[in-house]
Amino acid sequence: MSARHVLAALICMMASPFADAASLRIGSKNFTESIVLAEIVRLEGARHDLVMQHRQALGGTRILWRALQEGSIDVYPEYTGTLTQELLPGLRADADINTIRAALAKQGIGMGEPLGFEDGYALGMREDVAAREGVATISDLGQHAGLRFGLSSEFVDRGDGWPGLQRAYALPQTVRGMDHDLAYRALADGAVDVVDLYTTDAEIAYYHLRVLTDDRHYFPAYRAVLLFRMKALQDAPALASTLDAVAGRINVEAMRQMNAQVKLQRHSERDVAAGFLGIAIEPAAQRSRFDDILQRTREHLLLVALSLGFAIVLAVPLGIVAARHRRLGQLVIAMTGVLQTVPSLAMFVFMIPLFGIGAAPAIAALFLYSLLPIVRNTHAGLVGIAPELRESAAALGLPSRERLFRVELPLALRSILAGIKTAAVINVGTATLGALIGAGGYGQPIVTGIRLDDIGLILEGAIPAALLALIVQGMFEWIEHRLTPRGLRLAARE
Repeated sequence: MSARHVLAALICMMASPFADAASLRIGSKNFTESIVLAEIVRLEGARHDLVMQHRQALGGTRILWRALQEGSIDVYPEYTGTLTQELLPGLRADADINTIRAALAKQGIGMGEPLGFEDGYALGMREDVAAREGVATISDLGQHAGLRFGLSSEFVDRGDGWPGLQRAYALPQTVRGMDHDLAYRALADGAVDVVDLYTTDAEIAYYHLRVLTDDRHYFPAYRAVLLFRMKALQDAPALASTLDAVAGRINVEAMRQMNAQVKLQRHSERDVAAGFLGIAIEPAAQRSRFDDILQRTREHLLLVALSLGFAIVLAVPLGIVAARHRRLGQLVIAMTGVLQTVPSLAMFVFMIPLFGIGAAPAIAALFLYSLLPIVRNTHAGLVGIAPELRESAAALGLPSRERLFRVELPLALRSILAGIKTAAVINVGTATLGALIGAGGYGQPIVTGIRLDDIGLILEGAIPAALLALIVQGMFEWIEHRLTPRGLRLAARE
C-alpha cells in the first residue's frame, strides 16, 4: 500500500464524524437554484424509498464535475450549455440531448431528461442606467468603453463566459471578477454598471434590471438536467424512477418563484422544495444559534486539530533533518515554501481527486499549509543554538541522539512552539474555505450568508473564527511558557 493510500485511509477514518450514512449523495453548486433543485430530487427520492444525503453548496462547476467523476457524489444538477461549452470539449454548442448523453456515457455518467426550464447566462444593467446610456443589446456595450463590468469569478474564466463573449462582440471593457451574489449588490450600489445574470435569478425583478438582448446569439441553450453516475443507478435502481418523476416538471416561472422564496423571502430551500412537490413534511427542529455555533466549532476544531497533528509529526523531523544536513535542508525548506505559495482554494480543489469531497481533502490541504512554519522554525531553533553549548554537550561524551533530545530540542523548543502556533492560527482562518468542498466548520455560515445576503450568518462564522484564533494563540503561548525550561525563561526576561 502506498503512502498516499495510507494517509487517505487515516484521514478518512479520523474524519468519520463528518460522514453521514446514506445510500446516495447529491451535490449542489454554491447558488440558490442548484440547492433548491437538489432538495427537490432528495425529497422526491424519499417518496421512492431512496435515502439521499445532500452535500450543499460545494462550489463551482469544476468542483462538482470532478466530485461526480471521482465518486464523491452520485447526482447533481447541471445545464446543457455548461456541458457542451465547458465540460465536454469537442461538442457543438447546439448539440442535442442524445449527443450529449452519448458523450457523457463514455465517462460512466448518465443524464436524465431535461427538468423543463432553461437558465441561461445573460448580461444585465440597472434599468435607469441602461436607459440613460441607450443600451438594449450586448452589441450596444461596444459603444460604451467606460462602463464598469463586475462579473462572477467563474464566468470570467469559463469557455462560454467572458473570453468568448468579448471576442464575439469585440467588447473593449476590462472586467472585475467577484462573487455572483455580491455583484448584484455592487450593481445596486452603483459600484459597477454591468453584471452577468442567470436568467431565472429573482434579483432581476427585485433590482429592476434590464436583461440585454444577446443579438448575436452567443450563448447556447442552458437546459436544466440531472447528471448521475451510472454505477449509482445500478446500486440504487430507485434513482431512475426519481429522475423520471422530476423530468419536465419545472417551468421557468416556477423556478423564478422558488429562487425568490429563498433569496428574498428567506424561506429554507428544504421548505421551498417541499412546497413545490406538495409534500407535507415535519417542521425542521428549531435549533438555537448557540447549537449551530457549537456544531460548527466541533467541525472546525477537528479540521484544525487533525491537520496540525499530522503536520507536527512530519514537520518536526523534517526540520531536524534540515538543520543537520545543510544542502538537504535548503531543499526541504524550499519545497515546503512552494506549497505555501499555492492559492488556498486551489489547494483544496487539488485534494479532491485524492480524498473526495468533505473533511478529508480539507484536512490534507491544511496539513500541507502547516508544514512550512513548523519546518522553518524547527530548523531555525536548532541552527541558532550557540556553538559553545554544542561543544559542551559533546565534551560530556553524550551521543548524537542524546544531545538532540537532552540539549538541542529543549533549547530550540521556544522556536518550534512558535512555528506550531503560527501554523495553528493560519489553519483556523484557512479552514473556513473547507465549506466550499463540504467540510463544514465556520466557513459554512459565511458562505451561506454571502449567498443569502445575511450579515447575521456571516458574523456567525466570522466572529467565532476570530475568537478561536485568539484562543489558540493564547493556548500555545501558555504551553510555551510551561514547557520552556525555567533558566531559559529567566534569560529571555533579562
